[in-house]
Amino acid sequence: MADHNKLLFKLTPEEFAEQERKNQMWDMRMAYIHSGHKSMQEKQYGDAVISFEKYVRTLELIFKVEPGNLAPSVFKENSRTSEMSILAGVLWDLVRIYDTSSQYSDRQANCAAQLAKIVPLTPISTEIILQAQEFVKNAKNPQNVKIFLAGVGKSSRCFIATSAYESSIHTDVMILRNYRDSVLKQSFLGRKFVYFYYRHSPKVACILDQHEYLKAPTRLALKLLIKCVR
Repeated sequence: MADHNKLLFKLTPEEFAEQERKNQMWDMRMAYIHSGHKSMQEKQYGDAVISFEKYVRTLELIFKVEPGNLAPSVFKENSRTSEMSILAGVLWDLVRIYDTSSQYSDRQANCAAQLAKIVPLTPISTEIILQAQEFVKNAKNPQNVKIFLAGVGKSSRCFIATSAYESSIHTDVMILRNYRDSVLKQSFLGRKFVYFYYRHSPKVACILDQHEYLKAPTRLALKLLIKCVR
């Protein structure tokens, strides 16, 4: 805390005011989150939308990005990667609420596209993807939910490997990802396998996340697989 105060005293009055404004907005965002979740529990979905939209807009103002342009890079550059999980949960709630009316179709599509960029880098990705796979079956605007699922399908994440290694940039994960893109996706049977993988691997990854002791043997199996594909 003392170091923080020393840092603030070195700022110009304008910089100090800007820092204080950001701190206040950062605190406000949690008030919007709590209000939104409370409204969801009480099934006051209109109020939840207002709170969640205010939360998203507050983040955009804090990070100085245009509406709809919150991306993983924004959070990494600001050391706020944990915030991506909160944002992913909010965007998923908005996708489902917007589905109640066709007049919100454009908003839903925008949220779905943004969610597809954010969620693969969060620990709640498998949970949301599984929910989306069920939700799309009865959604009023299934095409917008498919935007999310298609976007996630095109993402660089290898669900099982990422869960086993607890990293999306581990060398073994990157080798498997490269094999998927450079070999499997180049053939008809390979593409069929990739489709099958993306359909069922989130469930496996979810099991790994719930049972830590399974990750070590899974890593061993993946290392053997890598020796084969090499």
